[in-house]
Amino acid sequence: MNSQQDTNGSMNHANADELRQTRSVEDVILIAVMGATGTGKSTFINLASGMNLAVGDDLMSCTSEVTYSHEFILDGRRVILMDTPGFDDTTVSDTDILRMISLHLHTTYEHGVILSGILYLHRISDPRMGGITRRNFTMFRKLCGDETLNNVLIITTMWGLVDPERGAARERQLRSDGILFKPVLESGAHMIRHDNTPKCAQDILRMIMKNRPQVLRIQRELVDEQKDISQTGAGAELGREFAELAKKHREELEAIRAELEAAHRADTQTRKELEECRKQLQTEMEKAKTAHEHLSQMYAQEKKQTNERLELLRQELDAEKAAGVDRQKELRQLQAQLVRNTPPPAESPEQLLAAGLKGIDMASVKAICETDVRKIDRWPAN
Repeated sequence: MNSQQDTNGSMNHANADELRQTRSVEDVILIAVMGATGTGKSTFINLASGMNLAVGDDLMSCTSEVTYSHEFILDGRRVILMDTPGFDDTTVSDTDILRMISLHLHTTYEHGVILSGILYLHRISDPRMGGITRRNFTMFRKLCGDETLNNVLIITTMWGLVDPERGAARERQLRSDGILFKPVLESGAHMIRHDNTPKCAQDILRMIMKNRPQVLRIQRELVDEQKDISQTGAGAELGREFAELAKKHREELEAIRAELEAAHRADTQTRKELEECRKQLQTEMEKAKTAHEHLSQMYAQEKKQTNERLELLRQELDAEKAAGVDRQKELRQLQAQLVRNTPPPAESPEQLLAAGLKGIDMASVKAICETDVRKIDRWPAN
C-alpha cells in the first residue's frame, strides 16, 4: 500500500455524533459508499482502509444501518468512509433506510461536514438490469441531485466472476442505457472498474479526494430549505412507489377474493391456502402503509434524539476541556509553591570566597600588601 493506515479500526456504530469527535472536521475527507445489497461495499472499505468488516457471501445484507470507518490516512490526508445499506435490504424497509441515510446526511451537514464524493457500486456480474437495480439507482439519484453528479463515481465490481469480453459488453451496455447510467455519466459522473485490490481501491479514493466537497440534494432540502422528509425528492419517490404498491396489492386482493368465492365449491385445502395468501397480503399492505404514514413522525423523533446526544457529547467535551484547564492551573500553582519551598543550593568554597571579597577595594589591599613587603625586606637578618 502507498499510504500509512490505521489498520486497527472497526465500524463505528454510534455514527454521526462520534464522527464529530475527530480532532477537527474541516480537513476530513468523508466519502459515502452506496449501492445495492451484495455489490461489495464492505469489501471495498476493507481494501481501501485496511479494516476487517463483516462481508456477506450471498444477497443477505451485512450492512443494515449507516456506519463509519475509523479515520485512516491516505497520502497524508485524513479519510473516513460512510457505509450505507441498499434500498433492497433484506431486513430493513425502504422507509427505514431512507430515514437512516437522511438522518446521517442531515446531521453531518448541519455540523459542517460535507461529502467529498460518493461511490456507487454495481455488480458487473449481473446479467441484466432488473427492477430492483433500477429502483436502487433511482433513489440514489434522488438523494444526490443532478448538481453533484461530478462528485460521483460508479464503481463496477465482481469482474472476477465474468468472462472479460462479456464483462466489457455489459460495461458498454451500462454506459449506453438511457434509463440507468447514461444520463448520469453525461452529467459529470464517471464509471471506473474495481479489480478487488487495495491499490485499485485507494486509487479510486484518490480520484474523489481531488474533488471540491458539495452539498447533496437531500441535505439542501432538509437543512437549507427546512423541508419535511416526505417532501424531499427521495421521500416523494417513496410515496409514489407506495401508491403503486398499494394499487397492485388492491388488485391482488380482489383477485384472491374472486378465487375465494369460487373456492367455496372447491376443497378445504384450496380455500385455506387462498385465505392465508389474503391475510399475508393484507398484513404487508398495512405494514407498508404504517411505515409510510409514520415516516415524518419517526424521522423527527430520531432527529431530536440525535440532537440530544450531540448536545450531551458537546457538554461532556466542554467539561473535559474545563477540567483540563483547571488541572493545568493547579499544576502551575504546585510548581510555583515548589520553587518557593525549595532551599537555595549550598555554595562552593569559590563562591563563598567571591562573596567575601565582594565590595573590597582590591587596589587598596594591593598597596597595603606591597608596603608590608617592603617593611619585611628592611628587617635585619638574625
